[in-house]
Amino acid sequence: MKFQWLGALLFAAAHACAQDRLNGRVFATRTEVMAQQGLACTSHPLSTQAAVDVLRRGGSAVDAAIAANAVQGVVEPHVNGIGGDLFAIIYEAKTGKLHGLNASGRSPYSLTREVFEQQGIKFIPPYGPLPVSVPGCVDGWYQLHGRFGRQPMSNLLAYAIGYARGGFPVAEEAAQYWRNVDAVYGQYPNVRTVYLPDGHAPKRGEVFRNPALAHTLEKIAAGGRDVFYRGEMARTIEDSLRRAGGFLTQRDLAEHTSEWVEPVSVNYRGYDVWELPPNGQGIAALQMLNLLEGFDFSHTTFGSVEHVHRFVEAKKLAYEDRAKFYADIDYMAPAMVTQLLSKKYAAERRKLIDPERAASRVEAGNPSLRDGDTIYLTVADAEGNMVSLIQSNFHGFGSGMVPDGLGFMLQDRGQLFTLEPGQANSYAPHKRPFHTIIPAFVTKDGRPWMSFGVMGGSFQPLGHVEILMNMIDFGMNAQEAGDAPRIDHQGSSEPTGQKAVGVGTVSLESGYPFETIRALMQRGHKLGWASPGSYGGYQAIRFDPVQKVYFGASESRKDGQAAGF
Repeated sequence: MKFQWLGALLFAAAHACAQDRLNGRVFATRTEVMAQQGLACTSHPLSTQAAVDVLRRGGSAVDAAIAANAVQGVVEPHVNGIGGDLFAIIYEAKTGKLHGLNASGRSPYSLTREVFEQQGIKFIPPYGPLPVSVPGCVDGWYQLHGRFGRQPMSNLLAYAIGYARGGFPVAEEAAQYWRNVDAVYGQYPNVRTVYLPDGHAPKRGEVFRNPALAHTLEKIAAGGRDVFYRGEMARTIEDSLRRAGGFLTQRDLAEHTSEWVEPVSVNYRGYDVWELPPNGQGIAALQMLNLLEGFDFSHTTFGSVEHVHRFVEAKKLAYEDRAKFYADIDYMAPAMVTQLLSKKYAAERRKLIDPERAASRVEAGNPSLRDGDTIYLTVADAEGNMVSLIQSNFHGFGSGMVPDGLGFMLQDRGQLFTLEPGQANSYAPHKRPFHTIIPAFVTKDGRPWMSFGVMGGSFQPLGHVEILMNMIDFGMNAQEAGDAPRIDHQGSSEPTGQKAVGVGTVSLESGYPFETIRALMQRGHKLGWASPGSYGGYQAIRFDPVQKVYFGASESRKDGQAAGF
């Protein structure tokens, strides 16, 4: 009898090791968060909770998104803040219309290409005063609020002010990046005072306070966007940069304006995928989807060599176009975006994909032959309004330029200009640089289906396409789509003027079978490793228009949370 029990236990243990999870996925994931009255998904729990509280108090989705973004600038200064830029797509339920906001800033009037030439600079550096462009975040908040807000800005910024003054426990990811502040930025004025007030980087769980930023946010909440772009604060920014050898002036700040733009889209297997037009890189995701739509994935499994190979080869083609053509849209050829997103152009480019061999070198296409580190958050409210918002300082904390007494660092987005003359993205005064941060939205049959985004610099279009393929081609839900292991490819040409060399490197997160890795190498792909942060971070809200239910997702690569009521 005892041997029967032992056999039964061994049988149960063996099968338990191989048993599917409740949601049937072999990779670590969890269920989606469901709500009807309001839902927020951000990369930090304190930010999510601020958004949910605003929604409970009758605020709109835009109100909640502003409050959440302001909190993130306090608790996640390593990826965003009021020294950076902002982009958003808003779905307005009462009109059924999508609105796009480009709240990115321009280069200084007084910084010319001759300055770089005189200093022998071939590529704009990532740190110091030279890559600083006008921060567009604050104006973006007020543009969004003026059109879609309900609650006073003083109420919305109160959450961030409270955490800046009273303190907050530093989360896991922030603590990891904070460790590098002294090594990367310690040479610049005010950095240690603001970010290392006790002489060391705060550790995970250590309470950090930023009273200077609290004071700055209080002034903005009381006086509006002009407090930031005109007057004493603007003078402080100019004076601080001038002493560091910078060029941003009060004129640059005073003349800054955000721009309302029309989102652009392609249809992928019955789903309309929406991105913002350049100067962002969102249309790279649309170009990739156009290329991939020509392949039948109905009998292809996730993680197979066919899946990864086609994806990587499509990325190579789209990113060469990205390097050559994407820029401030005022400097692109007329109708260029329409031409790049043409299905006919995609069909011609798709012919370059060898189903059995990795391309060793790819060139940009010829559209004239055709027919005419970052935070992401998304919020939905009880009326059906949805916000897809992304905001960033670009490299980590930013440029290293911390204006006297203001408690934040200015962005270094200007690094993404190229100094090669005659290119769409060539440096010029008062011009928007190429941008990596991109919000996304999906509609189906004219109704909202999903608001989502993926953080991660140049990886973001890849992340957008992977999420959509996971859901549309491989049948995953919104949470599973974000938790699934990801594909990255490095080695394409960049808008900064750096050229692709050879086949590039494919990096796969853990979870892909060895059979796929071996088959990729046999097809000529070079396999490598990427740092954990290379695969981005994702938030999403999917909407069921029949049940009127929101499904939220916040993936495990970040410290985020999805919550609603």
